[in-house]
Amino acid sequence: MICALGAAVCFGTASVLQAVAARAAAEPGSGAGVDPALLLRALRQWRYAGGLALDGCGFVLQIIALRSLPIYAVGAALAASLAVTAVVAARLLGVRLSGVEWTAVGVVCAGLGMLGLASGGEGHGSGSAALAWSMLGIALGILLIGTAAGRLPERPRALVLGLGAGCGFGVVEVTVRLIDDVSPAALLADPAVYALLLGGGSAFLLLTSALQRGSVTTATAGMVLGETVGPALVGVVWLGDRTREGLEWVAVAGFVVAVAGALALARFGEAPARTPGPAAGAAERGRCGK
Repeated sequence: MICALGAAVCFGTASVLQAVAARAAAEPGSGAGVDPALLLRALRQWRYAGGLALDGCGFVLQIIALRSLPIYAVGAALAASLAVTAVVAARLLGVRLSGVEWTAVGVVCAGLGMLGLASGGEGHGSGSAALAWSMLGIALGILLIGTAAGRLPERPRALVLGLGAGCGFGVVEVTVRLIDDVSPAALLADPAVYALLLGGGSAFLLLTSALQRGSVTTATAGMVLGETVGPALVGVVWLGDRTREGLEWVAVAGFVVAVAGALALARFGEAPARTPGPAAGAAERGRCGK
């Protein structure tokens, strides 16, 4: 659980940096859909590069966590990165958290504590070849659906982009568990490897577009749901994830509480695009959250 929480800290802090970079990289008159050029422009921003470095550290910690904890516990911990983002935005960017939002941060922590108490070890199911191929198909579908999202009105567009990014990150969570043999020949022949790469790449592309366009709060809520619920079900049904004996209800309650607290902090999918002045306050916001 320590590794999962460390990953949440890395992802949550990276989100604040990437939020500012995504808005700075936006060009007037750019389209509303998924824009690969936006990602390339964002990569030239030092804040985005710093955020990617933190994402890399978080990913390593996430892999370690997924090798010892059920997917549902890791997914809820990663959703808690929104609580980290809220605290970082409050400390570094001058964003004021309301009493309700501080309560939501506490709720997330309480839910994670319940999960830590109730979760068992990693399931011993290795998954089937059909599951690996299904993950690859889902990753491809995420990219295609996200590409078509630009033709939707603003609110459904943001929700589709957010859900797509969350599902892409969920594909990563599942495929990490499906890859056992790391020899070069086995990796090249394993569809789970290609699902991981395509799912992660698609998620970053959709997320970067969601950072800059539409209702980012809606996108963030969709992302939290996409990266937690589906992967948790896959872990329980196909990979053998279980709880400690007699503590199933504690795990379910902890998962629901942690995710609900993260959703309550969804506006911190919108971190300030610039540091507010004394009179301006935290009025204008950009995107964060993973």
